[in-house]
Amino acid sequence: MATRGFNAHAPKVLAALRVMTALLYVEHGMIKLFGFPAGAPPGKVPLMGLFGVAGVLEFVGGLLILLGLFTRPVAFLLAGQMAVAYFMAHAPSSPYPAINHGEPAILFCFIFLYLSVAGPGAWSIDGGRR
Repeated sequence: MATRGFNAHAPKVLAALRVMTALLYVEHGMIKLFGFPAGAPPGKVPLMGLFGVAGVLEFVGGLLILLGLFTRPVAFLLAGQMAVAYFMAHAPSSPYPAINHGEPAILFCFIFLYLSVAGPGAWSIDGGRR
């Protein structure tokens, strides 16, 4: 019986995970596209480069995840982006995530992979369209 009480909150907690992950992800895109917040690496980058494409995916994809719109396919795409980012930018410097600073990429990858399977949870446009 106790687990039923916890299960009743699962869609709302899933939505909270989706929203907080999306807000953090949008911030990564804002750094690359707009240089905001100032001083955050890598700062504003050229749009027609690998970091620029990553910034567009992070900003637009993050907003879609935030709204819960096309959550499953967008989350799957972003999980792939984070896997590529980890193996291109982090893994070559060290096999250890604590040394290569790849923990955020790994966490984003697996959270997005989970969202692609679990869906958006409560409070989403996808949920309203069903």
